[in-house]
Amino acid sequence: MAGHDQAMTDHSHPLSDRIALVTGASRGIGAAIALELAQSGAHVVAVARTVGGLEALDDKIKAAGGSATLVPLDVKDRDGIARLALALNDRYQRLDVLVGNAGVLGPLSPLPHVETKDWDNLLAVNVTANWQLIRCMDPLLQRSQAGRAVFLTSSVAYLGRAYWGPYAASKTALDALVRTYAAENATTTVRANLFSPGPVRTRMYLSAFPGADPATLPTPEKIAKAILPLCLPDCSENGRIYDFRAEKFLDVPAPA
Repeated sequence: MAGHDQAMTDHSHPLSDRIALVTGASRGIGAAIALELAQSGAHVVAVARTVGGLEALDDKIKAAGGSATLVPLDVKDRDGIARLALALNDRYQRLDVLVGNAGVLGPLSPLPHVETKDWDNLLAVNVTANWQLIRCMDPLLQRSQAGRAVFLTSSVAYLGRAYWGPYAASKTALDALVRTYAAENATTTVRANLFSPGPVRTRMYLSAFPGADPATLPTPEKIAKAILPLCLPDCSENGRIYDFRAEKFLDVPAPA
């Protein structure tokens, strides 16, 4: 019986002794995936602007028997991301999981009415910050036995929906960025994929659709459980987009 219990424990902690970084970890999907990774055995490096949200996450992780390092940081701070990579290198010499979740919705407006500052902010958070994460964290992911990177995208990227131009453009750019990174790692142990959650019971979604009934939407915790397989060492997919609503990978050309 003791051996059986041990096997169950190992199976329930597939990320034991792994280091996982999550951006936008103070609430919503980011907080849920950070907790899910911690419950799976990873030490979570939780990045977000909101200190109070990070502290609330830390309480949940500790209550679940996990551990976390809290990093109050705006992902637009390129130098801050670079410093974080150096700190992770000094402390762990590697990174096993990277979840690029931080994002902003931006203005839902006709394209000619979008303000320059809103456009610049949207691209800075949704695209440039993730490029900087890849740029700075890649050397650490390469030192992992099975580096896994997952970035949150949206079906809006390819729907051409009116008034969603800035957000859609940012997610289309993110898709191209991540799939290119995946192709560049076809012969390494690093795997990079995208996850499209669809409607979720989050502040961002409900701000875009204030008439939506939250009770009809999947919770961030349910989304987190679906993201987890892409973070595990045995994930062999690379350069793919997983659609949560369809419960399958989208049929897009694989990286060459």
